[in-house]
Amino acid sequence: MTERADQTGGLAASLRRVRALIRKETRQLLRDISSITIGIVMPVTLLILFGYGINLDVKNVPVAVLMEDNSAEARGVAAAFDLSPYFSTRAVHTMNEAERMLMAADVRAIVRIPTDFARSIDLGAAEVQLIINGADANTARISLGYAQGAVGTWAAKEAARTGNAANCGIVIEPRLWFNEANDSSYFLVPGLIVLVMTLIGALLTALVMAREWERGTFEALFVTPVRSSEILLGKTVPYFLLGLVGLALCVVGSKLLFGVPLRGSLVILTVVSMLYLLVALGLGLVISSATKSQFVASQMTVLLTFLPAMMLSGFMYDPRSMPFAVQVITYVFPARYFVTLLQTLFLSGNNWSVILPNAAVLAGMAIALLTLAARLTRKRIA
Repeated sequence: MTERADQTGGLAASLRRVRALIRKETRQLLRDISSITIGIVMPVTLLILFGYGINLDVKNVPVAVLMEDNSAEARGVAAAFDLSPYFSTRAVHTMNEAERMLMAADVRAIVRIPTDFARSIDLGAAEVQLIINGADANTARISLGYAQGAVGTWAAKEAARTGNAANCGIVIEPRLWFNEANDSSYFLVPGLIVLVMTLIGALLTALVMAREWERGTFEALFVTPVRSSEILLGKTVPYFLLGLVGLALCVVGSKLLFGVPLRGSLVILTVVSMLYLLVALGLGLVISSATKSQFVASQMTVLLTFLPAMMLSGFMYDPRSMPFAVQVITYVFPARYFVTLLQTLFLSGNNWSVILPNAAVLAGMAIALLTLAARLTRKRIA
């Protein structure tokens, strides 16, 4: 009984200490928002990212090619896509298979050559259906232009071979999935959540923790009964709640101001956002514990979180258009997984083949970063 009472009393005392730390941190957060100091590293980083990591040209767009007609003309059109440097083709046998690949984001478009394609060419009314993932309106428009160019090149060669240009006219019938209005705000607005959560979770946390190291506040806490885990909990809870407020504002604003649909579950969106917020908080804690300087912490946080979230996550640019080395690097940053989740939940729906693996990666990153932050804090205490 005595041992159980001691454990109960110890838990109650721990909760009181955590509540006191949360109240203190919340008041400090409301009184003072740290400013960001950007020095020499920012221009250099921007130069490197824009020069090597950003490419506005769309290349190697993965497309599923469905040939319902096995004529020579149909094979010629399929070959035009296969030989184009702008497309990476994957042959499929059924429309259901092609749609599953589009839903799972394995391909960005479907090229469908109908059964009466060869006969329609003789009649001068041939059509090729192009179904495009319109989540990224800019990429969709460019891909449509490239597709028209590929078919037009084949039609010109066929006309030169047969000497009959009148019967080689082909009409591409485009359809946009997930973004029927072809509005770029459908693609960009969900990505803003990534920037908001990154700023609140990583940048503010890193600055606040580094400021505590600079001012010597932690030394005062170290001589109290407060444990390292309680310190971290007290520091992160206010910013975690602030991040959820930012999430709510973004979701409401995207719906009311821009009319962006939320086709997935709001509960799932909240859960995956909480996972990313924990990752961002973990990054901020690790950076501040390692640097102990507000200036250095701000530089490292911008380099490791904000810039990758804006440029290397798929928020503004399609990573498939980047050099292969940069594509590999993008998988290191958690923002890429979160952007994929946001675009899927907002524009596609509860696509579990996309949600589960990306959410699992974020969960693993959150556990690893928070564990590392706790160990770094214990080392400082010791």
